[in-house]
Amino acid sequence: MAVYTPLAKSDIDAFLLHYDVGVATLFKGIAEGVENTNYLLFLEHNGVACRYILTLYEQRVNAEDLPFFLELTEWLSGRSIKCPRPVVGKDGQKIHTIKGKPAALIQFLDGRGSPHITPRHLELTGELIANMHLAADGFPMMRRNNLSVEGWQELFSRFNTQADDICPGLRTEIGEELTYLSENWPSGLPAGIVHADIFPDNVFFIDGDTDQPDISGVIDFYFACHDFWIYDLLICMNAWCFDTGHKFVRERAQALLRSYDRVRPITNEERVAMPLLARGAAMRFLATRAYDWLNRVDGALVNPKDPMEYVTKLRFHRSINHWRDYCAF
Repeated sequence: MAVYTPLAKSDIDAFLLHYDVGVATLFKGIAEGVENTNYLLFLEHNGVACRYILTLYEQRVNAEDLPFFLELTEWLSGRSIKCPRPVVGKDGQKIHTIKGKPAALIQFLDGRGSPHITPRHLELTGELIANMHLAADGFPMMRRNNLSVEGWQELFSRFNTQADDICPGLRTEIGEELTYLSENWPSGLPAGIVHADIFPDNVFFIDGDTDQPDISGVIDFYFACHDFWIYDLLICMNAWCFDTGHKFVRERAQALLRSYDRVRPITNEERVAMPLLARGAAMRFLATRAYDWLNRVDGALVNPKDPMEYVTKLRFHRSINHWRDYCAF
């Protein structure tokens, strides 16, 4: 989440005319995240206070993909996955415009993300991801992953001349890694619809910092696509299983992978591919973070993520020779 497009109350009031949700009493921009503009809305409807998220879609979100994202959350919600549904307008549509940009009103989800991570959080998250993969089976819409190997190469071509401004030698390092990934990327692994962005701030917990947390839901499906299931899990491992110094925490990874495996058994082929796919999962966020770091939007309420975090994680994965080096499960 972030704020690239500033809104006035008059903008929000006009947008809310599309819905039967009441009137805005307060609103505030949300600085976390990097992709879309998000506001938390406080509304009053028939004397009852309520909250919603207003999302304006910008940057890497293609407006043609919005029906896929919003219909997917409807599908998953109907199959016991806790995720916020889009609100349907008076005209029966889920997408309207504000300041010329496509936008949606999304249900507010209780709980909070980015907990003080414990193995229990990883157990719950592993189960969640496996259940999402299974629940999405049969979803009738398709979306290819435009941020896979070809997408990283295209994005790199847009900032490669500046890469060494982040870290000397980074241009060569990324280029060589992209060549290796392109030549060795696997095929034929179990696949389906994946979230592709399971970071700690996208999974909400109730009593998140206790020994007995519970997941209240998962948000931000705006990178969801069709890809390898194990790749989705490794994106999560990269985001959750390193400490604040970017050092790998084996205990967390073991909790994540074992809990996922209990719900949706990981095949031998997937295990063999893990070190390579973990490198790809690191490259995906290194590429987008580097681009955003070098192409900041003046005046935007957004906190750019440090690409060096994923340089460190990529280098760690290059040192791994076997999936058991991550953990035994």
